[in-house]
Amino acid sequence: MEEGVYYRCQRCGNCCQWPGEVPLTEGEVSRIAGYLNLPLYEFVAEHTALRLNRGGLTLKEKPNGECVFLDGIDCRIQEVKPDQCAGFPNQWNIPGWKDKCEAIPEPLKPENE
Repeated sequence: MEEGVYYRCQRCGNCCQWPGEVPLTEGEVSRIAGYLNLPLYEFVAEHTALRLNRGGLTLKEKPNGECVFLDGIDCRIQEVKPDQCAGFPNQWNIPGWKDKCEAIPEPLKPENE
């Protein structure tokens, strides 16, 4: 990432269309299941898969590779989305992300302002 720059998400949904794992913590699993008003077991069975490294759970993808919770450009779990989703693109990103992501770069203000 560029030093001194923060990218403000425009909720374009483009990052949710890339295939790949969205690892979930136990807390995120519980939080999302509660938000969807689903029993924990039902949420895990219907909306998650075992990660490739077998080290936890990931959100399932639709056959086209986009997130199972993407509805058009809207995230059905926006209020409780996983940390990986909330941190994009400032905490992590993938090669070529700037070609698709509509986040707006803004200079970070010094802490004393």
